[in-house]
Parts: sequence; structure tokens; C-alpha cells
Amino acid sequence: MKVDGLAALVTGGAQGLGKAFTEILLKNGAKVLFTDIDEKIGKSTLAQYQKLYGQNNVLFIQADVTSQEQMEESFQLAKTSFGRLDILCNNAGIGGESGDAWEKSIDINLKGSIRCCRLAMEYMRRDKGGQGGVIVNIASMGGLKPQPYGPVYSAGKAGLIMYTRSVAANPEFLACGVRISTLCPAFADTQLVANVSKGTCLNTEKALEQIKAVGVMTVEYVAEGFYELVTDDSKNGAVLTMSKHTGKKYLEF
Repeated sequence: MKVDGLAALVTGGAQGLGKAFTEILLKNGAKVLFTDIDEKIGKSTLAQYQKLYGQNNVLFIQADVTSQEQMEESFQLAKTSFGRLDILCNNAGIGGESGDAWEKSIDINLKGSIRCCRLAMEYMRRDKGGQGGVIVNIASMGGLKPQPYGPVYSAGKAGLIMYTRSVAANPEFLACGVRISTLCPAFADTQLVANVSKGTCLNTEKALEQIKAVGVMTVEYVAEGFYELVTDDSKNGAVLTMSKHTGKKYLEF
């Protein structure tokens, strides 16, 4: 699958991994609408990428993945602006374990991603006027292994992995031309990882020790794994793990 001329929507695309995912698609000729909750950073990233890749090739809309109305507006804008929708990257995510932060984490990391998957399927599936497409959900190695310092985050990402695999196993969606897979990176150089020092995890000191032991990847390296899942037509239901020490590995079930 070549992305040149295709259209993508990336959630949480203004910074960190989402920004890197947006750029690797743009570099390879795709048109991208990215969403983010942070309007200021979103507009800054938009100006940067419009200068590099053309004003009509990249768009930004402030949107919250927990809002059905806002995400419907985002998907509709992508379709009307680009004439099609072929790729969804579900990247928006946060950490948070205490107070009411844990509920927000589940609302964004799991429910928000499922919401966007359901919308993307309606726009992509061939029996409803789409051209088919691919969804890549950004989960985490934390969804595959117990995370004592982030149990809620771990639970949300584990749920997203199983949701993705379950959808991929449904022959209805594959018959309609929609593939779906999961990218599970370990720690990357993002604000989410930086925020651990601010107490977003349980037992900050131990969490920081774990990050140091595992190592931190560049966002550009993680974007290579994302792009592989997008372009490899054989990947449906795939779970690709990435870490600084072990590199890229596909899990077999």
C-alpha cells in the first residue's frame, strides 16, 4: 500500500508521537488532518507543516476524542477537504492514576480510540461508499505487561489491544476493505513520558527507574513502525512492539 495521494486522520497529532506520525505520512505524499486538544500547539504544528508540505495537504482542528460531536466534525472535515479517508491513526492518549485522572485516562485512551475506530469504519468501508483503508491504534508495551506504576494506563491500553484484535478477526470488516492493527511502543521521547516526573504515575521514583532501565526511543524511530503497519497489506490484527533494546517485534498468538 502506497500512501501517496491518500488521506489520513491522526488524533493527538500536534506533538510527540502524533506529530511524528503526521510527518511521516506527509513526507510520503499523503494528505493529513490532525486533531489535538491543545489549540496553540496545534496551530504551531500546522504552520510548520503547511510551510514544508503545502497548505492544502495538511489541516488541523481542535478536537477532544471524548466528544462524539467533535470527532464526527473532524472526520467530516477530512472527507470534505480531501475527498476521501484512507488512514486513521488513533494516537491521542494521556497518563494519570490518581483523583479523577484515572477516569479521564480510560475515557481518552480506550473509549476515545474506540469512538474513532467506529467512525473511521463508517467512512472507509466499501459497502458504505468508502475505498477501504487501514486503522493503526497506538497502544503500549504497558498493555502487554503488568505496569505496577500505571495500572489504569496499562488496563486502558490492554483493552485497546484486545479491541483491535477482535475487530480484525471479524470477517465483515476485512471483507469491506478495512485493516486494523496495533502499535505497542515502550518509552519514547514524549510529553507523556516527561510527565512521569510530575507524578502522573504511582511511585514516581520507581517509575523513573523503570524508564531509565528500559530506555527511551526517538519519536522518529517509532514512526517507522507505524508506517510499516500502514503500508504492509498483510498486516491485519498485527501487534507490533517496539523498544530501544529489542527493536521491532511482531507478537504471535
